[in-house]
Amino acid sequence: MQQSNKQKAPEATSQQIFHVYTSGLLLQEPTTVVLSLLLATWFSVECNPGPIDDIAVDRYFIPKSCFREVKSGDFVRYHYNGTFTDGKLFDSSYDRGAAFFGQVGQKWQIAGVDKGILGMCVNEHRRITVPPHLAYGSQGAGDKVPPDTTLVFDLVLLDIFNRADQVQTKVISTPKECKRSVMRTDFVRFHFNGTLLDGTVFDSSYKRSQTQDSVVGEGWLIKGLDEGLLGMCVGEIRHFIIPPFLAFGEKGYGTEIPPHASLVYHILLEDLHNPKDDIVVEVVEAPEPCTRKSVAGDYIRYNYNASLLNGITFDSSYQHNQTYNTYIGMGYMISGIDKGLQGVCTGERRRIILPPHLAYGQQGAGKDIPGSAVLVFDIHVIDFHNVKDPVHVETTHKPEVCNETSEVNDFIEYHYNCSLLDGTLLFTSRDYETPQDVVLGGGKIIDGLDEALRNMCVGERRTVIVPPHLGHGEKGAGIVPGSAVLRFELELVSLQKGVPEGYLFIWLEESPVQLFEALDSNQDQQVPLEEFSQFIKQQVLEGKGRLKPAQDPDSVIRDMFKNQDRNADGLITQDELKLKVDEDVEKTRHEEL
Repeated sequence: MQQSNKQKAPEATSQQIFHVYTSGLLLQEPTTVVLSLLLATWFSVECNPGPIDDIAVDRYFIPKSCFREVKSGDFVRYHYNGTFTDGKLFDSSYDRGAAFFGQVGQKWQIAGVDKGILGMCVNEHRRITVPPHLAYGSQGAGDKVPPDTTLVFDLVLLDIFNRADQVQTKVISTPKECKRSVMRTDFVRFHFNGTLLDGTVFDSSYKRSQTQDSVVGEGWLIKGLDEGLLGMCVGEIRHFIIPPFLAFGEKGYGTEIPPHASLVYHILLEDLHNPKDDIVVEVVEAPEPCTRKSVAGDYIRYNYNASLLNGITFDSSYQHNQTYNTYIGMGYMISGIDKGLQGVCTGERRRIILPPHLAYGQQGAGKDIPGSAVLVFDIHVIDFHNVKDPVHVETTHKPEVCNETSEVNDFIEYHYNCSLLDGTLLFTSRDYETPQDVVLGGGKIIDGLDEALRNMCVGERRTVIVPPHLGHGEKGAGIVPGSAVLRFELELVSLQKGVPEGYLFIWLEESPVQLFEALDSNQDQQVPLEEFSQFIKQQVLEGKGRLKPAQDPDSVIRDMFKNQDRNADGLITQDELKLKVDEDVEKTRHEEL
């Protein structure tokens, strides 16, 4: 309200012409007759002699709740109908479509109404009967109100405020934990219901299904909201009553908020950040020991729950029943997560809070992530690796005596437990009656495990970490997830030394100089399968030679015999018998039949 709109009334005499409100709201220059005469300022009138009656007030509707009563000096807005005692209407604010606005006790309205409105509550209905000397007296008011007329005003109070008022704040509920509250220059997202003081709804973010988003303290909001939002926590609910001079003032706003309207806001703060914010990382659980932390370029698998700052979940890897797998620091994720996943340990749990400019920005994402939303990711790191990672081997037990160790082509038996790095057990040899067996280097097990089983002693135990490029790769296998780092607990149970690739038998000592004569035990210049088999088995028994392990010895010997029986007549002659020279540098001393 602008003070210049109200002029000080001159001293009135019975000879002066009434000064009245042309609209029922503001004093105008002196005039003789006006359209709206009901609430002209009463100065002094000629009164007929007789008894002096007071006003009569009928409070025929009193609201259950009355937070404030009208007192002198308050500004009020109200609707009214003005009638004579016979019920005939002479004026109505309803007909004009605008409520009366004025200050009580400052001669903005006739004396009887000025007095009769005191103590009134918002939404209260009163019927005030005003005698002539407290209305328009013996002169009346033009052709609208005859002289010496008693008037009846039926009022409903819409609004009340005082220049000394401030924003009235009532905290309805507060969250259990509040690590941060609204400060100037913060960006907030909030839901609200907005009403006039009489309860008339003028706006609601809920009806739009969209929060109100704004910077605080920068003039984006009305002054009362700028002030009332300060100190709020996400999840807090506040009730504000804002006087007009801290709201939309004497102009109002559109058709919904009239001039001089106090506003009532019921606000739920949904989100809060500052444009200068970085990500916030809270380590919830840090495993010990942590032998390595993630760096840019690593490939990571993790589970997550993702929510807005108000706790509403918008996504979860647990709901998808699979981890999220990606490279770190290479732009495959929103920048805040890309940054927040660096420096994690396998098994670590951390919370990453992302301001919108490091998440999905002003546009949001889909229907679940609003624009300018702060995001909260609760992360559980399952594993990570780098494509350059080797197999990591830790020996947990080694026997004191170790005469030989496993190597490529050896046949071994071993026990194992295979699990993910989060401890999830995938396989164990203990589920079977016998240990697992394999020929090392034969391509029957994953490369990382094959490598880890080498150079072991019988009885030795190891813990082994196998990266996926040496395990089951990006696709996984069965219950092994794609790109999973595997943890093996190994124990070597037995070891049979093997033979080089392509060999069926090797000599452990120098072969006989006259090999055919040694084979031809009856000296008939031909060696049948039976004679050949007896000779080979004797060499193995005496430790002079070794058959290819993990196969039926008789089958191996038959294959050896066929290799030498070049004409396939069932006999080996001296011409057919030839030595196969080992072309492998490490096996140059070995010869094979």
